[in-house]
Amino acid sequence: MNQSRILVVDDEPQIQRFLKPSLSAAGYEVVEAATGAEALKAVATQAPDLVILDLGLPDMDGKEVIASLRGWSDIPIVILSARDRESEKIAALDLGADDYIEKPFGVGELTARIRTALRHRGRKDAIPTIMEIDGLTIDPVKRLVSRGGEMVHLTPKEYDLLLLLARHAGRVVTHRTLLTSVWGPAHGDDLHYLRVFIGQLRQKIERDPTQPRIVRTEPGVGYRMAEQE
Repeated sequence: MNQSRILVVDDEPQIQRFLKPSLSAAGYEVVEAATGAEALKAVATQAPDLVILDLGLPDMDGKEVIASLRGWSDIPIVILSARDRESEKIAALDLGADDYIEKPFGVGELTARIRTALRHRGRKDAIPTIMEIDGLTIDPVKRLVSRGGEMVHLTPKEYDLLLLLARHAGRVVTHRTLLTSVWGPAHGDDLHYLRVFIGQLRQKIERDPTQPRIVRTEPGVGYRMAEQE
């Protein structure tokens, strides 16, 4: 059984009543908070391993909680919110949230995202010496990419883009984060530029670029690389 402690931050009693037994059944210890202030205190005093955070809290916006936590903590944060606007998702992810799930949601999806976020924290943003995803092998030490023993030739920018996604495998990386990290702050809004490079990258690394399995699109938000096999 899993002994990780999960802090659920939501002011809706029905959500708390639903999540606590569901997460407990999955082996997690559950701590509850109904406000942003309670959430910040709970992270500081009860040392949870992950936070499930609603954005619509009675005392402050959930994005303020993210910004505050990221000032002193790298705890994984999974947003669980009824806000479905792309701008809200992008803002939360850019502030440092690890993932975003819309209400209504399935417990299976939520627990899968929790496991991914906890694994990522355990890796501390490092990636294995060798990564294998859908038959693609990435060797970050030698800066080599191959499939079936055959080298995949990437441009420096294509490789940097692939490696950045690999470092966050299983998590959404926003358009702005990809653009500013790979091309610099001046290109933060060059979405068309990014789409062209993602298209080129997929042509080289995917078995079927029209049905990508390695680099997946999160519409309006960014891209998510599949996790290592």
